[in-house]
Amino acid sequence: MVSQLAVSASIEIAAPASRIFAILADPRRHVEIDGSHMLRCCLDGPDRLGLGSEFVMAMRLWGIPYRVRNRVVEFEENRLIAWRHFEPQHWRFQLQPTQSGTRVTETFDYSYWHLVGRLLLVALGWPRRNKPAITQTLALLASTAQTSPTETSA
Repeated sequence: MVSQLAVSASIEIAAPASRIFAILADPRRHVEIDGSHMLRCCLDGPDRLGLGSEFVMAMRLWGIPYRVRNRVVEFEENRLIAWRHFEPQHWRFQLQPTQSGTRVTETFDYSYWHLVGRLLLVALGWPRRNKPAITQTLALLASTAQTSPTETSA
């Protein structure tokens, strides 16, 4: 879905929510599932994220390296994790158990931006660019979760 203020996609993954959530809650594993190919590594942060956790990612866009500090702003064990960077935008993963595994929805939510910021994001084409990256991230998450040998529990 690409709405005026958010971009999201969902996938059904044949793995328990706890296994998927363990991947999402470990910032060092985000590079494995990055469909945008912008992440390089986790420079700083806890081994496992929780509400209020901060982590720093090394990134690269158009050949230019930079760092992004993120803060976890939503957290419900095995159900929901979201972090923000550049203050107003959120990346959110929602997990819903199903009969055959877990339905995962990833959302890039830029509704927190002021009007001028939202218009700039749209003009630069970020919502359109985020959709394929989100779809690829979900596919990588599915592959990683389905081949992960063990579950990590908190």
